[in-house]
Amino acid sequence: MKKIIVFGASSSSTSINKQFATYAASLFTNSNIEILDLNDYEMPLFSVDKEKNGIPKEAHNFYAKMGEADLLVISFAEHNGNFSTAFKNLLDWASRINAKTFQNKPALLLATSPGARGGSSVLEIATKRFPFQGGIVLNSFSLPSFYENFDIEKGITNEELKKQLLEIVNSIEITND
Repeated sequence: MKKIIVFGASSSSTSINKQFATYAASLFTNSNIEILDLNDYEMPLFSVDKEKNGIPKEAHNFYAKMGEADLLVISFAEHNGNFSTAFKNLLDWASRINAKTFQNKPALLLATSPGARGGSSVLEIATKRFPFQGGIVLNSFSLPSFYENFDIEKGITNEELKKQLLEIVNSIEITND
């Protein structure tokens, strides 16, 4: 049984990216899913001055969780075309433990937003950045217009988009079994 670590890269208590990442992870078979909440890893804003006092335990806890994963499923919130501050701060702190924060773990990277571009700007940034941080990007998927294409009970409601994500999940399962 694979262990999938899942999170939405947002600190919002109603994060659509957390909902989407959780849904996507549920499509994998024979898996143990652990859903992380970025609010459990809240820390002071990173600076070299603050680092002199040591790396917060929350960064160590996050780094340890990444090490437990057989697969990462992460959906990125887009804030002004980039990572959310909550995720960027966590990444900054955890990278001080090891620049290869994601420890050569395979990852499915996702994004969604209420808009028609579905967080595609941040997803492009993430897919380029992750290999430098020790993440192996297996695939990526952007869900546009979240509120028109997703239902909390049914998941993706647009059949073509649902088919695309299922094909990605199936290809990852075949290559990682």
